[in-house]
Amino acid sequence: MNNDVLAKITALRTMPIGLLKKMWKDLNQTEAPEFNRTYLVSRLTYRLQELAWDGDREILEKRLSAHAKSILSDDLKQKRKIKTHRPPVGTRLLREYQGVEHRVTVLADGFAFQERKYRSLSRIAHIITGTAWSGPVFFGLSQFSESRKKRTA
Repeated sequence: MNNDVLAKITALRTMPIGLLKKMWKDLNQTEAPEFNRTYLVSRLTYRLQELAWDGDREILEKRLSAHAKSILSDDLKQKRKIKTHRPPVGTRLLREYQGVEHRVTVLADGFAFQERKYRSLSRIAHIITGTAWSGPVFFGLSQFSESRKKRTA
């Protein structure tokens, strides 16, 4: 694929919706459907690639399929693994939130908080904050925890 096509595809992500609809009309000779921008970007990306390879749908399908296989696991049912560290049983997690220190103990089959047992840290984080949180992020066990703490501190 040439650099011009790559540049066009890259530009789609930040392009205003009005320009996306205009590009749709130019490339497809029809009005853009009333879907969200994610749909338009994905379909325009496909169309730009299709035109770059002279409309040879079979080649495009093979390349896209090979790319998808390289990204996805062979077992499509396998869930994405989040890089979360689960501490050893008996570890105490401490988190100060709005001036109050909260302590959670890691159990073999869950977590202990305020003399009750919970299956997930997310439930405990929800009880503490009153809003939906990723428990591992809230307690600093996730790869995203540092950036999240900085934003919410």
